Amino acid sequence: MYYFVSDIHLGAGDHRAAQRSEDAFCRWLDMVGRDAKAIYLMGDIFDFWFEYHNVIPKGYTRFLGKLSKLSDAGIEIHFFTGNHDMWAFDYLQEECGVILHTAPIEISLPSLSGKPISASVGHGDGLGDPSRGFRFIRSIFHSPLCQWLFRNIFPADLGMEFGLRWAKSSRLKHSRNVVAENGDK
Repeated sequence: MYYFVSDIHLGAGDHRAAQRSEDAFCRWLDMVGRDAKAIYLMGDIFDFWFEYHNVIPKGYTRFLGKLSKLSDAGIEIHFFTGNHDMWAFDYLQEECGVILHTAPIEISLPSLSGKPISASVGHGDGLGDPSRGFRFIRSIFHSPLCQWLFRNIFPADLGMEFGLRWAKSSRLKHSRNVVAENGDK
């Protein structure tokens, strides 16, 4: 079986809510791990993730351990970076055994007819968004120079605090936009 999941936003909310979310996600991983050939984590798994050279974000130990266990059992774990966790560099690959993707890829999936199905999979961040402002901020976030500056100018605690606040603001703005588009109250 192949499983796909996105936008979990681990770490969002207060500590208790974040813990409940991580526990629920780990239970889901236990369930799908029973028959998974591959698990595709399609981005925004973390509400904010930035790897410093020697520091990773606090928390997520149950989830990271679960990833490692599933990978060690021979299950392919594909991690696509999203706009909230685009700064995954090598930790998840080296320590947890995931296959990291920073752009969409083409995959072939089995079908009931026996003829494989071709699919393009990825988070979708930046695909088809004509907004100049969005493209500009995305280019800054993806710039190796800007990443180097963030990593080397902001101490880890300050950088994480900034990133978590930015992620929350972005998530809330998106929620308001969805409500406005759907006409919901």
